[in-house]
Amino acid sequence: MHGLHLTADLHGCRCADAWLTEAAPLGERCRRAVQAAGLQAVDALFHTFPGTSDGPGGVTATVLLAESHLCVHTWPELRAVTLDVYVCNFGGDHSARAHALLDALLALFEPTRVQRHALARGDAPTLIP
Repeated sequence: MHGLHLTADLHGCRCADAWLTEAAPLGERCRRAVQAAGLQAVDALFHTFPGTSDGPGGVTATVLLAESHLCVHTWPELRAVTLDVYVCNFGGDHSARAHALLDALLALFEPTRVQRHALARGDAPTLIP
């Protein structure tokens, strides 16, 4: 097992409200970003949460990838988003594709501040002679 796990916490998102509150358009944009990054979507689930006294509900968008997953959580009342991109690098290095996917979503949400993290998961593959 070997992979790359990218996370980003987005603050002060200047994007259109719909990207933070509407599951269908956000889900479609996630699917397109996955495809544009060269990754393979195998399933997806997009959910809008009910609003509260603080405002409209947020969205969770999850795309199951052949390579692993993408998950987006929005907090419209805070203009905040968390992004989670994990790719398994078994059979090939998908790291550049993971970065491209994360970058596409960063551009969508237009945050004023971003906290990014990258974690190498598992052991590096070894070749048996």
